Amino acid sequence: MRAGQLRSPVKRRVVFDLDGTLSDPGVGIERSLNHALVSFGYRRLAPGKVATFIGPPLDQVFRSLVGAVGDKRIGDLIAKYRERYADVGYAENVIYPGITKALQTLFDDGVVLGICTSKRADFAERILQRFGIREHFHFVSGGDMGVAKADQLACLVRERRVDASSIMVGDRAVDIAAAKANGLASAGVLWGFGSADELRAAAPSVLVASPEKLTEVLS
Repeated sequence: MRAGQLRSPVKRRVVFDLDGTLSDPGVGIERSLNHALVSFGYRRLAPGKVATFIGPPLDQVFRSLVGAVGDKRIGDLIAKYRERYADVGYAENVIYPGITKALQTLFDDGVVLGICTSKRADFAERILQRFGIREHFHFVSGGDMGVAKADQLACLVRERRVDASSIMVGDRAVDIAAAKANGLASAGVLWGFGSADELRAAAPSVLVASPEKLTEVLS
């Protein structure tokens, strides 16, 4: 760098989980899980139990629900789930109060924002478009059957969409573990589906009490 030349400031990169972090997908996920379970003769989810199954990849969710079955049955359950989710389930999603304002503030401050979700990318895109916040994100990384979130994040690191100064923001222990596996800082949010105890046990870099606090923590 020549004398007198200014160095461009490094832009902070923040990677958000989607379900339970930016929006509450509980209704759509519960109804779509039950649609799949009942279609194959399994018992419906007990009321109020869906929170346990929001966050992990769908193949893990169905294996925990139906027990030891072959990959074909798991694939069939996922296909039936996505049948309903693509039709109506994605639209039964509600953005958390304060998220839109927080994202706008971070975006205006020059923070580079991205999404890393276990949800399939096309569903995530439709949800973000529905909320009118897609333009804030530089990338959307979606999951697929058999892909762990830590591996998703590792791929983003290899592609240089995420770097060592980035922070992963999520509501479940799996988000915090994925960040740690890739040498990233992490923020656990307390308004989603992971309990405070779950997040504290995962030991994120910081806990965030409300969407209004996001800009204070991440800017």
